Amino acid sequence: MSEQREHDEPTPGGDRLSLRADCESCFALCCVVPAFSASADFAINKPAGQPCSNLQPDFRCGIHNRLRPEGFAGCTVYDCFGAGQRVSQVTFGGLDWRHNPETSKRMFEVFPIMRDLHELLWYLNEGLTLLAAHSLHGELSRALGATERLTRQGPDVLMELDVQAHRRGINDLLLAASELLRADVPHRKDHRAADLIGVDLGGADLRGASLRSAYLIGADLRGADLRLADVTGADLRGADLSGADLTGSMFLIQSQLDAAKGDSATTLPSSFTRPSHWLVQD
Repeated sequence: MSEQREHDEPTPGGDRLSLRADCESCFALCCVVPAFSASADFAINKPAGQPCSNLQPDFRCGIHNRLRPEGFAGCTVYDCFGAGQRVSQVTFGGLDWRHNPETSKRMFEVFPIMRDLHELLWYLNEGLTLLAAHSLHGELSRALGATERLTRQGPDVLMELDVQAHRRGINDLLLAASELLRADVPHRKDHRAADLIGVDLGGADLRGASLRSAYLIGADLRGADLRLADVTGADLRGADLSGADLTGSMFLIQSQLDAAKGDSATTLPSSFTRPSHWLVQD
């Protein structure tokens, strides 16, 4: 987050600009750190820590404008929440791993940790915008401040961090906020962590439902009512959201939409961008 707010109280719903990927300021960490497995998402196998064969010397992708037709749909839906530029320009002070190979091991280890922290910052910022969760805003604000402080730590401290323990505490808080917001929705369904792969949910009433960590890969959600649904971590790869209503869906992230199918009739919260491949399908 913004350095000048280091000692200030976080602003409710604060500045998310630093939580959006700025690839121009990153040393292509997402093209190097993760492993790829040849599949519908990736055309090649790539071990962790090895640059993708499409990565150019200037840290740009050689097939950026044709990733989907070239078989790299997985690249188009990845979101680092701004962790890439944070690690590249702040944690390692602009020292890139190609010209400074002594930084590579630690940089590659720190990146997924920072990515987890930035994702948590995104969710905490959203939690602070939920008026129904006002009673939790103090705790959410403190959790946001604590997480921001962690992102300012050096590589050695970050590599020692138990990020999963930190995530568990915040997830409990976000779940409580979700329950408060959905409390007045009658007959809301609980599909938390449910296996709904390929299930026909066309036109389903999922208003206020918990779909946290649900597997909705390839599910038919055409015309479904997803208003106020909690979709934290839901796997929407290949799910068909055509005509679905996602107004007020909680903890939705852009990459979930990018991984799904949809059309011009899909109702999205105003802060989201309709994926370009949806328009091609119309």
